Amino acid sequence: MPVSITSSQSADGQVTHLTLDRPETLNALTPDMRDHLIALLAQASADPDVRAVVLTGTGRGFCAGADLRGGATGGERVAGDVSRTLRLGAQRLVSAVLDCEKPVIAAVNGTAAGLGAHLAFACDLVLAAESARFIEVFVRRGLVPDGGGAYLLPRLIGPRRAKELMFFGDALTAPDAERLGLVNRVVPDGELDKTAREWAARLAAGPTRALSLTKQLVNASLDGDRATAFAAEAAAQEINMTTADAQDGVRSFVERREPRFRGR
Repeated sequence: MPVSITSSQSADGQVTHLTLDRPETLNALTPDMRDHLIALLAQASADPDVRAVVLTGTGRGFCAGADLRGGATGGERVAGDVSRTLRLGAQRLVSAVLDCEKPVIAAVNGTAAGLGAHLAFACDLVLAAESARFIEVFVRRGLVPDGGGAYLLPRLIGPRRAKELMFFGDALTAPDAERLGLVNRVVPDGELDKTAREWAARLAAGPTRALSLTKQLVNASLDGDRATAFAAEAAAQEINMTTADAQDGVRSFVERREPRFRGR
């Protein structure tokens, strides 16, 4: 069976590049691909030498969502099957991105539809090629959005914009996605890989544990009250001040030099 996700490291081993590689299907995710991607994200999260992750696709698509061609559309359903499949599948994938302890950059090279769009939106930073499109395709098939879409989109662009995208299912161009705040930056198609590598290198040179704790604080910021957020911030500061990077960062200020972050 051909490899459908390629994993490679930067020359210094500090950046993991994950590439969806089923261009003939616009990189639609099979269950095996999804589980493999979850495992690779967990591996990058746990590896102390990895300090950033880049996720992209080959060909004209970033990810066309879940590959439904192998799914049964007829026959009797057993109560709980759908929710169980969703919980252990699409939701687990999106959670793997949100919970990854390293910053994850989506380099959206083409169409990102359905779960593919939500996979990109779950990433910490989103770069998009000018030809990229984002489609909340579920309504076109009479389906409810899954893969955390109704959780992610209102937090990113507000409930009214989220409803517009989900109710109509219209394709959103990369510039429009940037205008709405779903994309950090749109770049020419030929510059996507270069820009993603530059951003990943900057992240990999940063204080990895501080970035991880910052990611946790921001991701949780809209889910609780101020007291909970402030308590989490204080706890994160307490943890981070024990790291070598934080100690060198403070020391570098006193010594009037650039810090030497090592991800520890």
